Amino acid sequence: MMKRLFILAVVVLFVFACAPRKVTTPTGAGEGVTEGEGAEAVRPEEEAQKIREQELEGVRMEEVKEPREAMITEEEKREIFKDIHFDFDKYDIKDEDKETLRRIADWLIEHPSVKLIIEGHCDERGTNEYNLGLGDRRANAAKEYLVSLGVSPSRIQTVSYGEERPLCTEHNESCWWKNRRAHFVVIEE
Repeated sequence: MMKRLFILAVVVLFVFACAPRKVTTPTGAGEGVTEGEGAEAVRPEEEAQKIREQELEGVRMEEVKEPREAMITEEEKREIFKDIHFDFDKYDIKDEDKETLRRIADWLIEHPSVKLIIEGHCDERGTNEYNLGLGDRRANAAKEYLVSLGVSPSRIQTVSYGEERPLCTEHNESCWWKNRRAHFVVIEE
């Protein structure tokens, strides 16, 4: 009998300890509301949902910065940010493209608030996987050369498009040469 009474007491204590509680909220300066006075019961799931919604609302209110193309004149784009080209199945910087990269590096050093994305491209010959790798090596070769000229590596991102974004779709050497390139996109933060 004593054992049953003890178990009953433990169960009752457990039920009351786990029961939902009412929230106390202040009603004015220095005054508080005790449990049951003007407060409504809030379950933990509802409270967590309210907190998540408030956090999301705070994120929505903050300005989300996305990279956008920098304010650069069309003349600067044409004169400075020319594509550089590569030989078939190669990723070394050719002597004729070093001057283009020098102009790009000088411009970037003069404009420290902008960053650069270097896109590596290939012609249609070869597998997609191989061309993605080759495009990556081409973009990184251009990046390494710019870094050697004094541009911070943290300002340069690279991406490979392989053969996915051709400038020319004909099937001849002249067209393939146009597609084997590193393309430069200036972005502002």
